[in-house]
Amino acid sequence: MLDPRHSQDTIAAIATPPGDGGVGIIRISGPRARAIARTLFRSANSGFTDFAPYRLHHGQVVNAHGALLDDVLCASMPGPNSYTGEDVVEINCHGGRTVLAAVLQETLDRGARLAERGEFTYRAFMNGRMDLSQAEAVAEMIHAPTKAALHLAQVKLSGLLGQKIAALRAQLETLRAQLAVAVDFPDEELECLSPEALISTVEAVRAEIAGLLRAVDRTRAWREGALVVLAGRVNAGKSSLMNALLGRNRAIVTDQPGTTRDYLEETLNLDGLSIRLADTAGMRATDDAVEAAGLEVGRELMDRADLVLLLTDGAAPVDADTMDAARRLGPAKGLAVLNKADLDEFHEANGAALTDLGLETLAVSARTGAGLDRLATHIRERILRGAGQPDPDELAPNARQAAVLAEADAELAGLADDAGAGVPYDLLSVRLETACDTLSGITGEIAANDVLNAIFDTFCIGK
Repeated sequence: MLDPRHSQDTIAAIATPPGDGGVGIIRISGPRARAIARTLFRSANSGFTDFAPYRLHHGQVVNAHGALLDDVLCASMPGPNSYTGEDVVEINCHGGRTVLAAVLQETLDRGARLAERGEFTYRAFMNGRMDLSQAEAVAEMIHAPTKAALHLAQVKLSGLLGQKIAALRAQLETLRAQLAVAVDFPDEELECLSPEALISTVEAVRAEIAGLLRAVDRTRAWREGALVVLAGRVNAGKSSLMNALLGRNRAIVTDQPGTTRDYLEETLNLDGLSIRLADTAGMRATDDAVEAAGLEVGRELMDRADLVLLLTDGAAPVDADTMDAARRLGPAKGLAVLNKADLDEFHEANGAALTDLGLETLAVSARTGAGLDRLATHIRERILRGAGQPDPDELAPNARQAAVLAEADAELAGLADDAGAGVPYDLLSVRLETACDTLSGITGEIAANDVLNAIFDTFCIGK
């Protein structure tokens, strides 16, 4: 758990992903970062006396006995103009796990402490290098599933969301000042804020909040990806369709019913949209406890899904289980897929019962690939229906930020109702202060330690 009392520790961690690679970086931050690095580093330049800021120095890292650990490039970035706002040193090593572990351990032996999750970015936030919305954007960039999600995170990292929230708070703070005048000088002949003007300003702020909240829903698929579930009777071809969409054999395909007893999930990129494709157990009555549990998991996935591909054997009439699932899903969530279009017995009329329920119906052959491109395009269009491409400067709050905005909006709605009902200004000012403080939770001016820990715990160790 991150603790401000340890903010003067010098911390270190591997800042590159785990595994072997060409280059790996050890990051050191804190008041002793340069001193520790000097004890590790032996420059290849005989005239070296100290690290020049923002330059790469070639040399070697040696242990306490002078033995070579690695040939490296070392860079020093003095605070406050560094990522964390503190003195930072980065040692560029060869990217093997063993060499990185050895250099990191030597760094810790010389007086650094192993960084906690997100501690480098936490220090950047605490030292005023970024606000909380920008810190969260760092994690969103790291985990972005698509280029569109990356761009949405970059917009927030630039500080635009923080600036937007600051502008909204400024409008509310102006109202607070006007209310304070009305409360403190009730008998003076001063131009006072009318209830109508107060409500007008509050509603203008609420309209801006509503726009931000609409962006949350509009961009969710781009930011988080979408869950698409394959469902249907046993042997309808769900696993074959999953393999065909993925372009590789991921699910076991046999003629034996009940092969898929749990569910499989894989990621599929549809022209920049990240899809989590889940293959569920085939629907049928069973006395097998394991298969029954798998069917229950499948139903839960269908409830959570953004879209359900309801597969049916197009060479036979639609079965009762598939019809029941279609009624439960409805046309908003269900897309009927008639498989086995390559068979002579296939007839699109076999899907008429599903069409009558309002479900769109597409014919495919998982075996030959016929209709798969059309299906993939249709999945993408269904997920993005009403969303489209994000605007270049789209501000898309994450789930935590959206919850804060909704809380502030509820307080402002109550404030507007109270003002219309003639509630005294001193009581209105309490609601207004609460709304301002709530909004500040987005940028972090007021944020409890448990909130900060929950946010930064989503980071990797080296960030």
